[in-house]
Amino acid sequence: MVHLSRICLRKYGNLVDNLRLFARGGSGGMGLPRLGGQGGNGGDVWVVAAKDLTLKRIKDKYPDKRFVGRVGANSSIRALKGMKGEDKEISAPVGITVTTDDGKVIGELNAVGDRIRVAKGGSGGCFHSAFQPSKGQTKHIRLDLKLIADLGLVGFPNAGKSSLLTALSNATPQVASYAFTTLRPEIGKVMYEDYKQISVADLPGLIEGAHMNKGMGHKFLKHVERTKQLLFVVDVSGFQLASKTPCRSAFEAVQLLTKELELYREELLSKPALLVVNKMDLPDAEDKLAELKEQLQNPEEFSDLLPDDMIPKNYLTFRHVVPISAQTGFGIGDLKSCLRQSLEQEAFTEVKGLHQEKLQALRSQSHKRL
Repeated sequence: MVHLSRICLRKYGNLVDNLRLFARGGSGGMGLPRLGGQGGNGGDVWVVAAKDLTLKRIKDKYPDKRFVGRVGANSSIRALKGMKGEDKEISAPVGITVTTDDGKVIGELNAVGDRIRVAKGGSGGCFHSAFQPSKGQTKHIRLDLKLIADLGLVGFPNAGKSSLLTALSNATPQVASYAFTTLRPEIGKVMYEDYKQISVADLPGLIEGAHMNKGMGHKFLKHVERTKQLLFVVDVSGFQLASKTPCRSAFEAVQLLTKELELYREELLSKPALLVVNKMDLPDAEDKLAELKEQLQNPEEFSDLLPDDMIPKNYLTFRHVVPISAQTGFGIGDLKSCLRQSLEQEAFTEVKGLHQEKLQALRSQSHKRL
């Protein structure tokens, strides 16, 4: 028995997923030459992960997007050692990657309370600096939001990802009647009878050419990076994005999705993956499902169905292929069981790997002693 979490939705504003900020550490305080006094260091600027926050809220609250640490106190007769300037903290959502303007990663915020120093305060004046203080670091930084979830839904528009998320978790994704049906990234949570929870991220739909930033492009693909596993969702009857684009079968959809991920970042395909075949309530769905399973068993034999430049280097092997109907609820229970089984299998593998690493390290230490 699986219960549905009703308070399960986390929204990230109107898809503000990247914010550029100015950060400057405070200047140091003056030293006191005649008594050898040392000025206080300037305050640092930190980015700190906090609950229930969005980049949009930061943008609205700080329109100038400037964050500066306080100046360190001067050395004086009463206090030869000047006080350090107060640090400046920038509260940010969990799931943020902090980078410099040129894309160099400074750090990541993966849990509430994680902290990254982005601009160091200047040193206070002292004997070695002729009692002259230094200025704090000045940087432009970017806060880049990448969702964190156990599973990320991967599918072309109208495959039924939003309907699936609703069926799994009672989340209520906002949708619209055009190709990009998901309006913003959302996370639903599936709660099991023993209170185990699994988070599933529904993201703006891919289109062919997403790796070149067509459509939602990189806005979608970068979020996939921060999920533990991939949950492919395809319409059993295939799809057609627009009247001028070719009709794609379910098999072609799977391989095109695989290729888009591969072209964006090949490492994404090292994640465990499951395949959901949706809309099994449609006519001839069983025959089409059987055809899809046969094609997935020997994908090389059917590669001629794909454009040459869209054939994946390596075909994905799915841990589970689960037929469902998000509309009627058919197969949802089986899918929930498969999701949990796959995540627990991965967790067991990770723990086993850590144990093996520790054993190997102990053996190496023993050999060195001998």
